Amino acid sequence: ELRTGGMADRLDEVTRYVQGAIDSDDDDTNSNAIVTPTQVANWIDRGNSTEYSERFWTLDPIDGTKGFLRPNGQYAVALSLVEKGEVKVGVLACPAFTMEGCEGDDSSTGWLFVAVQGQGAYRISLAGNDSFSVGEDATEIPLQVCSSNPETTTINSTINNNPATTMRFVESVEASHGDQRRQCQIAKAVGVTSDNSLRMDSQAKYAAVAAGSAALYLRLPSPEQPDRKECIWDHAAGVVIVEEAGGKVTDMRGEKLDVTKGARLENNRGVVCSSGFLLHEKVIEALKHVC
Repeated sequence: ELRTGGMADRLDEVTRYVQGAIDSDDDDTNSNAIVTPTQVANWIDRGNSTEYSERFWTLDPIDGTKGFLRPNGQYAVALSLVEKGEVKVGVLACPAFTMEGCEGDDSSTGWLFVAVQGQGAYRISLAGNDSFSVGEDATEIPLQVCSSNPETTTINSTINNNPATTMRFVESVEASHGDQRRQCQIAKAVGVTSDNSLRMDSQAKYAAVAAGSAALYLRLPSPEQPDRKECIWDHAAGVVIVEEAGGKVTDMRGEKLDVTKGARLENNRGVVCSSGFLLHEKVIEALKHVC
């Protein structure tokens, strides 16, 4: 689309951004590189491949488009690295996200969530950071899911006065993105009430679980689109961030999300994201009985 005549100015704009990123790179090998619009278009086209590779990146430049357009809505830039069917790296940039109800409650707006498989998950404030390198100038705060034993924790209770342990439910704003009636039923069945639930766009929902602001995120198939398969770029980054923060993510049958079948999760149905194994098991069991 960027190659069409009507998009020439936009392609030139994108090319300038790419050139600026290369010019600011500390790597001397790129110091004199000149980028052309044709090169940029060719690089973008590489993302159109339909062939599976054992190592690839997924990128959603604006995850949660309606949230981006909606006043005070949530959206994210979502990036992940997949190797041999495993999500190895996940990054979510959430410019409108706040840490309300999270451990170490911070009034700042705008957070970067980063996870590397086997190395934990972290959040970094975007406030006042025009540019930085993770691990250098940035202050990394470890992420930890909330306590999620539905037998000892309720929406109105905390453990050790820690607000991050509240049992809160999060789901999509858009009703068409899931089965909100059934999602509410499942949440109540496992002891997570919807009285103080969150509704937000994008993979910011994964960030809410990873940061302890919510205990459960459900995305069950919509009655209008019962056979719809989720796109991998809508979930991959969030999955590794939640898992590295101590949570669990599967489909509604308890099976691992399979990112090896192309652009969509062809072998999975729905998504269950929770802050712990006990809660997760209860959700999977409840799904067998709640119609």
